[in-house]
Amino acid sequence: MEVRGSVPAGQAPTPRAYEGVWRSTVPAVDSAVPQVRHGVRTLLADLDVPLDDDVRCAVLLIVSELVTNAVRHAAVLSPEISIEVVVGAAWIRVAVEDNHPYRPKALETDHARTGGRGLLLVASVTDEAGGSWDVTPTATGGKVAWAALPLRTAPG
Repeated sequence: MEVRGSVPAGQAPTPRAYEGVWRSTVPAVDSAVPQVRHGVRTLLADLDVPLDDDVRCAVLLIVSELVTNAVRHAAVLSPEISIEVVVGAAWIRVAVEDNHPYRPKALETDHARTGGRGLLLVASVTDEAGGSWDVTPTATGGKVAWAALPLRTAPG
């Protein structure tokens, strides 16, 4: 029986060495932000993911902003947050899950405020890279904030 959309046996492309899914859970504390950013940077380097510098910087900025949001706004109901990095053949997706039900939205630019624009930054960086982002509810009542970017490879 063939499943709709399946690839016949023997015809599936071989995944590249850097393709896969990596997950981690960290306490929802301020020190998690640089810890996660460093972990993702190390993961991408260790796997030799073919990213150009702009996409690598965008991914690290997005991870920092999403973890910061979870730490600042969800820790009261979510003492731990989960981070997921998924690398495909042509894209990379980073996601941060927490157990707080509130679904934030990207705020408009307000030059009088010194904070609160993390998702606006995520949206801008993601759009500029040709990617997509969203905040989606989980089955347990929390949310996942995620962004997916195309892998623009570094010039070789």
